[in-house]
Amino acid sequence: MTPLAIAATGLRKSYRDKTGDKVVLDGIDLAVPEGTIFSLLGPNGAGKTTTVQILSTLIRADAGQVQVAGYDLDRQADDVRGAIGVTGQYSAIDKLLTGVENLLLMADLKHLPKREGKQKAKELLEQFDLVEAANKPAATYSGGMQRRLDLAMTLVGDPRLIFLDEPTTGLDPRSRRTMWQIVRELVASGVTIFLTTQYLEEADQLADRIALVDHGRLIAEGTAEELKRRIPGGHVKLTFADTHPLDAAHRLLGTGTADPEALTLQVPSDGSVRAIRELLVLLDERSIDIDDMSVHTPDLDDVFLTLTGQQKEATR
Repeated sequence: MTPLAIAATGLRKSYRDKTGDKVVLDGIDLAVPEGTIFSLLGPNGAGKTTTVQILSTLIRADAGQVQVAGYDLDRQADDVRGAIGVTGQYSAIDKLLTGVENLLLMADLKHLPKREGKQKAKELLEQFDLVEAANKPAATYSGGMQRRLDLAMTLVGDPRLIFLDEPTTGLDPRSRRTMWQIVRELVASGVTIFLTTQYLEEADQLADRIALVDHGRLIAEGTAEELKRRIPGGHVKLTFADTHPLDAAHRLLGTGTADPEALTLQVPSDGSVRAIRELLVLLDERSIDIDDMSVHTPDLDDVFLTLTGQQKEATR
């Protein structure tokens, strides 16, 4: 069984404001295997940032048992800090310093020997394609370059677990995809990524598992495909050579929408392997041939809107 980079049970947090106690996290359970990308999604105010702040030792939870990188969050907070890296939504770089100076500053903060710090900075500049800009002030960097430098600074201490909070906010599509590739390479090297993002496509592209939180509660968790299959609207489109097998399939299945002109039959389905296998076996048993088949499932936007909408209605 793969060891867990994060294991949290019953995570709770509330704040007191003018109206009284406001519950931000209401019993969150998380299990994040090492060497994977775990994405936490949710509307603004759902509890994502609070969760990251607790797991990265920035604030304390009111209740719950948590282990991060194998350490108890309450009793071994210093060990947790030594094992993790945090790249926040807002860049932590000093724009008055050059790229290499920012990395060397981080190496000093990590108490690395000077020779080791210089070598680490050199490696990271090469890894993040910042060699040519290394001696230029970070203020002259593009948004994508600044985000790459920000992540490079996080890696100075060789963290085993990295929290990425909105890592591609404000980046153009090309820079965003460059960051995605860097994240994939980090995970391939054994690093664990805990990702929060407002870009659902980003979670779809990167995450091994996704958790959806709303009103401080975990309302869904699974792979992107598992979550999509929970939402109505999925279907299988069958294409036939002529109207005879189309009509035969429509009668046999007793459901779906036939299009005689396009020679297609759209059949409701969750898109699972089991459902598709059963459909194909049924057609094969009746010797009904199909020319083509495509599976259509809702995207994460549908999942997000449907599940958070259901949660809001349930809590009114």
